[in-house]
Order: sequence, then C-alpha cells, then structure tokens
Amino acid sequence: MAKYSRLGKKPIFQPQIADFDQGMVVSIPLHYCWLKEGTTGKMIHETLEKHYEGSKFITVMPPGESEVKAAGLLERDAFLRPDTLKNTNKMELFVFYNDEAEQAVLCARLDNLGKGASGAAVQNMNIALGIEETTGL
Repeated sequence: MAKYSRLGKKPIFQPQIADFDQGMVVSIPLHYCWLKEGTTGKMIHETLEKHYEGSKFITVMPPGESEVKAAGLLERDAFLRPDTLKNTNKMELFVFYNDEAEQAVLCARLDNLGKGASGAAVQNMNIALGIEETTGL
C-alpha cells in the first residue's frame, strides 16, 4: 500500500468486519511521528491509565498484544469481540503498539447502544443534577 500510494509511512491496515446487533470496536491508528518526540506505546498506555484512574465506566486494559492475550481478552487469541460489553455503559480502552515501527492502534470497545448517545445523556444528566453518576445505567 505504501509503495503505490507513495505514503511516507506505511499505513496501519486493520480491517474489522463482524455481524453483531450491539457493540463495536473503534480504532484510531497513530504514527509516532504525529506525537511528541520520544513517545512510546507504553507512554501512551500510561497516560490513558492515569487519565481514567478511578473511572466507574472506563477501564484501560493491559498494554500491548501479548499482555492482552495473556489476560484472555482476545477471541481465539486473534480479535476483540465487539459485543463483549453488550447492555452495559462500560468502555474498555486498548493500546496495541509496535515501537520498532513507531505505530500504535488505540481501540475502544463499547456497546454502541448502551454507552452511545443515550447512555451518555443519562450519565451527564445525573452529573448535572448532582445525583449518583450510575443511576439509571
């Protein structure tokens, strides 16, 4: 792809195809050259962990493919099931990285109907009204 498109960096090619009624995995591919010099996959992961520390709904999962596999989080050791969080307001964040290639893919797994706009509206209304954030979720 890089050769024929004349891209300066090889693109991160990650097709996702599935037949699920609820749930999705949203991916953001990154080249390290787009980030602060010296950034590594571990640093990206640690930043997300720190930001979401103590969150009731968002969990930052183990960093890198090997740790995700070791934790048994991949279906058939190959892919993230989009429907794992079906009927919840939860989101799981993953950082898959290759420091040698200076590339990372950030993935968010969520129930697009639960954590989607309706779940976010209820959660934000709870916060605005000063009631428990999890009420009605």
